[in-house]
Amino acid sequence: MASTHLSCPCPLTLSMSSSSHKWNVSRCCWKRMSERKRMMKLIIRNATQKTSDDQSNSNDNEDSPAFNPFGFVTDNPSSRSAIQLPESPAEDGNVGQMLYRIEDKGRDYGSYIKSGKLRWFVRETGSPESRRGTIVFLHGAPTQSYSYRNVMSQPRNVVDILLACLSDAGFHCFAPDWIGFGFSDKPQPGYGFDYTEKEFHEEFDKLLDVLGVKSPFFLVVQGFLVGSYGLTWVLKNPSKISKLAILNSPLTVSSPIPGLFKQLRIPLFGEFTCQNAVMAERFIEAGSAYVLKLEKADVYRLPYLSSSGPGFALLEAARKINFSNISNQIAAGFASGSWDKPVLLAWGISDKYLPQSVAEEFQKGNPSSVKLKLIEGAGHMPQEDWPEKVVDALRMFF
Repeated sequence: MASTHLSCPCPLTLSMSSSSHKWNVSRCCWKRMSERKRMMKLIIRNATQKTSDDQSNSNDNEDSPAFNPFGFVTDNPSSRSAIQLPESPAEDGNVGQMLYRIEDKGRDYGSYIKSGKLRWFVRETGSPESRRGTIVFLHGAPTQSYSYRNVMSQPRNVVDILLACLSDAGFHCFAPDWIGFGFSDKPQPGYGFDYTEKEFHEEFDKLLDVLGVKSPFFLVVQGFLVGSYGLTWVLKNPSKISKLAILNSPLTVSSPIPGLFKQLRIPLFGEFTCQNAVMAERFIEAGSAYVLKLEKADVYRLPYLSSSGPGFALLEAARKINFSNISNQIAAGFASGSWDKPVLLAWGISDKYLPQSVAEEFQKGNPSSVKLKLIEGAGHMPQEDWPEKVVDALRMFF
């Protein structure tokens, strides 16, 4: 058998003889192999030394922050637990553990009420015998009735007794989560509920009957989309309302539409947007001068973490509404000559979505009926930012 030759830069070659089956190595090749072996040992020793030094430096500075690949998300103080839970590293990124931690939050004063085929989550304070009447609070999208909790019933150690909550002031209060929002049912579109204005109105009428709300009653409305549907319901049922209070809501044709609702209307992109678990809290913070505390952000996030239903409900509602048409209805319906009942417009002047000019334009359309109360320091959701000031304004009005 012929010898097998391997290429070598040296004049002598590295070969294996068929008879001896032993390697014959030239002096040059042997020297090169030894040099490479020595260099590898040096590299390993240096790497080991660097690792040891890094660990030592880490022990000397335990407070220095570690690299966080999700920093772009968790830099928002209210959203730190959306991806990670720094206080509990074992739960980081674990949606199941996160839900277990927050699943019982946010149901203050609430219970489930069956109305027709749908189940509403309704917060209630006060009693039917309350001497000053009933107030119903309606939230906007993409939030929930949780925003009214401090207006309805505020702990005494937080708010001065002179600014006591509305139930303490003698009112019977209800605050439902609209169908598709908060803790209420989120039926799949096409199966008994299609998230149209007409259907929201019909289901709200049924709920009022089940709750035993007697007309006329006081109504407080705030926010976009379902909040606007609350106002169009009023225009169709003026005899059921004695007084109306409006917190920051789109009231004129000039009212801007937030980017969230525009994104939801884009095919495919809307499907991704509606499944963002921190969407509601980000929407609230973007319209306010404040950042939500974590315990509050948890509640607004919870429905969107629990299932895909709330996101798809919001998506369907956002694609069904005609914002321009609804704004026209509201502006014309509450104008002089069309509306003569008292209206309080309590407006957070730090609203990043709806400028103060919207409130002023609406008030000028019916100055004899609409009273404008500006709330300093409050943003798009005054009931969340400054509940004390909202309570004060509502008590004086009602």
